[in-house]
Formats: sequence, structure tokens, C-alpha cells
Amino acid sequence: MSAPLQPRLDRAMSSVTIPPPECMLRPLEVPFRYLFGPGPSNVPPRVLAAGGRGIIGHLHPEMYEIMNDIKKGIQYAFQTQNNMTIAMSGSGHAAMECAVFNTVEPGESVLVAVNGIWGERVAEIAERMGANVHIMVKAPGGVFSNGEIEKALAKHKPVLFFLTHGESSAGLAHPVDGIGDLCHIDILYTGSQKALNAPPGTAPISFNERACQKMFNRKTKPVSYLFDMAHLSNYWGNDGQPARLYHHTGPVSGFFSLRESLAILAEKGLEESWRHHREVAGYLWKGLEDMGLKLFIQNKDLRLPSVTTIAIPEGYNWREMLQYIMKHHNMEMTGGLGPSTGMVSVRGVLKF
Repeated sequence: MSAPLQPRLDRAMSSVTIPPPECMLRPLEVPFRYLFGPGPSNVPPRVLAAGGRGIIGHLHPEMYEIMNDIKKGIQYAFQTQNNMTIAMSGSGHAAMECAVFNTVEPGESVLVAVNGIWGERVAEIAERMGANVHIMVKAPGGVFSNGEIEKALAKHKPVLFFLTHGESSAGLAHPVDGIGDLCHIDILYTGSQKALNAPPGTAPISFNERACQKMFNRKTKPVSYLFDMAHLSNYWGNDGQPARLYHHTGPVSGFFSLRESLAILAEKGLEESWRHHREVAGYLWKGLEDMGLKLFIQNKDLRLPSVTTIAIPEGYNWREMLQYIMKHHNMEMTGGLGPSTGMVSVRGVLKF
């Protein structure tokens, strides 16, 4: 080592003034909890084991094969043959922003049905990127009639209409029958922790050909580079190009876990999974009602089978109740999200 370089290295090595934090010198401790909120939930051992496998490169051929498997698994779960089907690197919010950023340009009209937190979030996302946002509003758990939707579509002529099918903040499964006659359902997304029973951090999303025509014939680039489907479609091998180019480093362990959760779903079968969710939810609903509790969504046909919402009894402090449940029973339940905060106690049921 040359003499002039040595003093510079010594100075650099002696410039550490902040000591190692004591917390980082202790072993990691994670308590076991029964997760009965809207997500994440307790995941099966084989999904945990899949996420604990050794890391491989995110551009290795074996990783591409796993990504191909994930694409096929999502197509099965969504019951679609859309080529433009991927898993976002991020939570469900990543898919939400990806859907808006890629199909909407500044100044274009967007119509959002708001009856819970997810409509609120999409409206803000679209507003932030410069869209002309119009909203239809119902109280949490409210349902929009096809007539109301048709009238709003005619009035605002949006390039994008957003509706939440599974509004987890209210426990509502919004009807979609007949909406396809008013406007095509072109984009579908979810989060890995929502009913797929995988850890949070990946988000399945699928675009049909109409959506692809819109987002790949833009006048302006999407506001997000990370969520630009022109790049993501290549990263997932969906653009017909012979080589996949580097775009970002995907969540390798997260993809392992997502693939395993989709494999469990394929093994069980969609119809059996649907039946099982309805059956378990029915037991839960009856048990809660037998205790004298009221469910927030009174119409059974509108209840989300994977997330049950309980109306907070009059005179009770919802925060105190949930804190008591956590302290004495080690169970997580939530008190609603967004406009439903304080109105409901949210409890998920067994996933898969």
C-alpha cells in the first residue's frame, strides 16, 4: 500500500462517531399472534418455508421460470388468459398505482366509486398524477346501483372507472353483475396477503387487451418509472422480446412465497376454496350473532366471505376492546380503515 493512501484510510476508518445501536446487538424477537385482521394473516408452514429458501439471482433462468409459474397461477386465480399478467414488487398499493399510472394521462377524466378506503386512495392517486377526478360516494358498506354507475359514466365520460369488489374496510363484496354491460372490466388486482395467504409485498395484477391498447399508446410517459408497464412487461417476459432486461431487483423471497401460495390454491381448486370460505364465514357469522353481536353488512349476499365486519356495540370504546383482545388473547383484530374507522371491528376468517 502506498504511503499517501494509508493516512487517508486511517482517517476514514476513524470517522465513525455513532456506536452500534444496542437494539441491533440483541437477537430478533417476533411474538406469535393470531392475525384475524383483513391482512396479513398467519400463513401456512410451507409458504413460510418457501420464503426461507436460499436466494438466487433475480435475473437467473430459474427465477424466470418461477415468475412464469406465478403468472400462470395468477391467471388461474383470476380466471383469465390475459397475457399481461404479472405480480408487482410491492404491496397491493403498488398494483393500485400501477393500474392508474399506466392507463391515465394528466387531464383525463377518471370516475371513482368511493364507499370505503380503497376508493378514497385511488381518487387521491389519480388526483396526484393530474387526472380530472370525479367521485361517487356512499357510506361505508354502501352499494352503487348499475343505474347510478351508468348515469355517472354518461356524465363524466371517464377513461377509467374504478370500483372495489372486495372492500375489506367494510367487509363488503360489491355486486358486479351487469357492470360489464356498462363498461369493460379491463384491469384486476389484489394484494398477496388478501385471501392468497402469502406474506405482504407482492401484488398480482392483470391487464386485458383493451387496457394494453390504452397504456401502450400514450402521448406521455407514466409518472412512475418503477411501475411503467413498458418495462415491467419485458421483465415478466410478456412483450415477445427474446431477452428480459434489467429493470429493478424483484423480491426473490417474496416471489417464492407467492408461488407456493398459488400452488396451494391450484391444488385445492378455486371452487373448493370458494366453498370453504363461505362455509367457514357462515359458522363465524352465526357464532357472532348467537353472542348478540350485529354484523356491519346485514345482507348476507353482500358480505365479503374472507373479511367479516362487526358493528361496534353502542357505548363501547373500540380501541379499548381491541387492545383488551390483543393483551389477553393475543389476537389481532382491527377497527376499520378510512371512513369505516371506529364503526366496525374487522375480523378475517381462515384463508384458503
